Amino acid sequence: MTNQKFDIPAPSVATSGTGTGGMEYKIVGSTMQAVICEIDAGETIVSQSGGMAWMSGNVTMSTNMSGGLGGLFKRAISGESLFIVEYGVSSGRGLISFASDFPGKIIPVHLGAGQELIVQKQAFMCSEKSVNFDIHLQRKIGAGLFGGEGFIMEKITGPGVAFVAFDGEIVEYTLEPGQVLKVDSGHVAMIEPTVSMDIEMMKGFKNILFGGEGLFLTTLKGPGKVWLQTMPMMSLAKAIAPYMPQPTSTGSTIKL
Repeated sequence: MTNQKFDIPAPSVATSGTGTGGMEYKIVGSTMQAVICEIDAGETIVSQSGGMAWMSGNVTMSTNMSGGLGGLFKRAISGESLFIVEYGVSSGRGLISFASDFPGKIIPVHLGAGQELIVQKQAFMCSEKSVNFDIHLQRKIGAGLFGGEGFIMEKITGPGVAFVAFDGEIVEYTLEPGQVLKVDSGHVAMIEPTVSMDIEMMKGFKNILFGGEGLFLTTLKGPGKVWLQTMPMMSLAKAIAPYMPQPTSTGSTIKL
């Protein structure tokens, strides 16, 4: 039987680092974080349109439809913006920052040549130009329909550094071969491609009716590394929905 012991991971701490070239970055903030990148001439940072927060005066922008119509289609069905923006400097050293639009954590991902990671939709923030962006389709129908992550996720491939933003805090586990982790819908943020994702129906009549976890759980099976998020956006929206103003029959809203 596979060892089911899980090491309790230490909390992740935002740090500074360097890219494959001379790019340097620093992640700042606590619940609403931003990543600040410094680049030299010849280096390029790529992001989806509308992702930039601030930049120095010598940074230049170039908006394009990278990958042609195929790339446009992939970004559209993955929930990302239709166009991408490339940032560079002609001379000197430039500064550019990208901020998260939801309380959570920004994770720097250092990818080797050909190394891949599967991330939830709309998690990609920015990356070095050498990083390739693609879509990842769930092969198992049940996982796509009931797993909470949908049929379409995102795949990023190295070499280079990419930055992804997740909801709430991030907890990391490394699964041994055959080791299984059961996860409530929406908490899967990122996995290595060696980790298989499926669903499992909740057992027990009372668990289904009164357990509050729904009919299905997502199952992650090792080997490989997984990143879990503590506050999925759908959970936050569900929690605050009862406190939102409710429309009346005349179209006006009732103040709570």
